Amino acid sequence: MSARITVDVVVDAPPNVVWAAVTDWPRQSEWMLGTTVRVTDRGGVGVGGGLEAFTGVGRVGFLDTMVITEWNPPHRCVVRHTGNVVKGLGIFEVLALPAGRSRFVWAEELDLPLGVAGRAGWPLVRPGFAWGVRRSLQKLARDVGREHAAP
Repeated sequence: MSARITVDVVVDAPPNVVWAAVTDWPRQSEWMLGTTVRVTDRGGVGVGGGLEAFTGVGRVGFLDTMVITEWNPPHRCVVRHTGNVVKGLGIFEVLALPAGRSRFVWAEELDLPLGVAGRAGWPLVRPGFAWGVRRSLQKLARDVGREHAAP
């Protein structure tokens, strides 16, 4: 069974600026709660590019390995999660808005692990997961908007 979650945020910057920020993979740790990302293959750019994200505290957490399956700058990036814990698709979309603003959409189409237990637990985990992503995207929007507005 798969589960979908979508979170979005408006950013006071044009799509090319937002795209550059969200695809600067190592810098995601500056705005994504509890996550450190590193590039593993092809510079993390284009179809076939590879990434690893460790989410957790200290040594307690999990490694999420990914390969880029769609790359359409500055509008869309799709990754396939290939790790032992997280499987499915991650989708980044940057949509142009009036007045030089953008909407950044983060969606996950996850293959739930642990069979029946995973399906039963998802309604309990989903709100916390959505809260963490929402909070992270709000920080991204503040940081990118501030950097873009700086002289």
